[in-house]
Amino acid sequence: METIYFIVSRIDGDYAILTNVNTNQTISMARALLPEDIEEGTKLKYEMFEYEIIQ
Repeated sequence: METIYFIVSRIDGDYAILTNVNTNQTISMARALLPEDIEEGTKLKYEMFEYEIIQ
């Protein structure tokens, strides 16, 4: 399974706008599916159907 890295570009209510660091494509993701501690600028790793905050 592929590992994808994102940056939280913006938080818009119950959704977060994520930018793929490799392709610059953006997606809208429900915040309920993301770690609770995210904020704008947070770096995330998506692997095995889970998002994880990375430094």
